[in-house]
Amino acid sequence: MTTRLSIFPLPGALLFPGMQLPLHLFEPRYRAMISDAMARDRRIGMIQPRGDDGELYQIGCVGKIAEVEALEDGRYNVILEGVALFRIVRELDVSTAFRQVEAELLPILEDDALSLGRRSSLELESRRFAEVQGYAVDWDAVARLDDESLVNGIAQIAPFDSAAKQALLEAPDIETRAELIIQLMQFFGRHDGDESVTLQ
Repeated sequence: MTTRLSIFPLPGALLFPGMQLPLHLFEPRYRAMISDAMARDRRIGMIQPRGDDGELYQIGCVGKIAEVEALEDGRYNVILEGVALFRIVRELDVSTAFRQVEAELLPILEDDALSLGRRSSLELESRRFAEVQGYAVDWDAVARLDDESLVNGIAQIAPFDSAAKQALLEAPDIETRAELIIQLMQFFGRHDGDESVTLQ
């Protein structure tokens, strides 16, 4: 089954089913996109651009506008809730300022829980990475998160490059995604501050 989606290409911004993503929209075309979505089904597609030429990755996430704040100057603050991953079938020829695609919604997989060893390794590596980056983290709150919220939450906020972020989005299951996060934290932690290093 395919559906028509207005898309918001934004590098480094991931959304997963069941997670939330706050956005501040100020460009006229994306303000128009939010107005259009609010008048229809409140859905937009979050997807990453591959580069500066407008090419897109093929996999993104449908987000439903859960909260919206319209500011006096026309800007919007919104909170998206992830609904389902999608794959672009084709980009549509449209007259709107924002891009639209025909997309195939992907089935939502019921993720299994992490193994105890993987959960422990992920928390340990997260502590190391946060210390290197100088992040202040409420580790008691982290320990109370379920496995899916922990893994996908880290994937959304971690300061990895777009290619790494996309690999996390496309990981087939939570165990694979957790292992990839650990590897990325080790990789980027060792190369912190080296702007020439990227993971392709």
